[in-house]
Amino acid sequence: MSAYLRVPQETLYRWRKVKYGPPAARVGRHLRYEPEAVQVLRQHIKDCDPVTLTLPWENPADDERVTVPLLFTTTRRGAINRRTFDNKSWRPAVVAAGITPTRATGMHALRHFYASSLLDAGESIKALASSLGHTDPGFTLRVYTHLMPASEERTRRAIDDLFGLPGEEADPATH
Repeated sequence: MSAYLRVPQETLYRWRKVKYGPPAARVGRHLRYEPEAVQVLRQHIKDCDPVTLTLPWENPADDERVTVPLLFTTTRRGAINRRTFDNKSWRPAVVAAGITPTRATGMHALRHFYASSLLDAGESIKALASSLGHTDPGFTLRVYTHLMPASEERTRRAIDDLFGLPGEEADPATH
């Protein structure tokens, strides 16, 4: 005797379709771009008209729909599937660059590169959290603390500058 598993139709639908929704933190992200980057994006929009896509928002079985412009699309002007992009574009580029494709060299590594670049440039954890869409800067600190530059010398210099005379160099023998 065989057994059948009853699965609600909306669950089956979800398995077959990409699920769209707001970022995990449910907050929008507003980033400032350099004028050059804005210029490149504007040119891309002129060269490749955005595709308007109406899609279910979070629950494909729900009637709620949202229409969005897709700035980057497939060659057939459809939505880019993350797995297809990873397998057909990202990984071949990584291999062509002579890098072994691993989780550490995946697309998500760009997010960590972005975060480490901002931290290295002296950006605050609070500003980085906002850029990454984290609602809790403590979470950002826990995830990226290992990327923060060593600050022992910077800390010493800050206190020396605070208490030292203008133009006076601190005597290393007193430290």
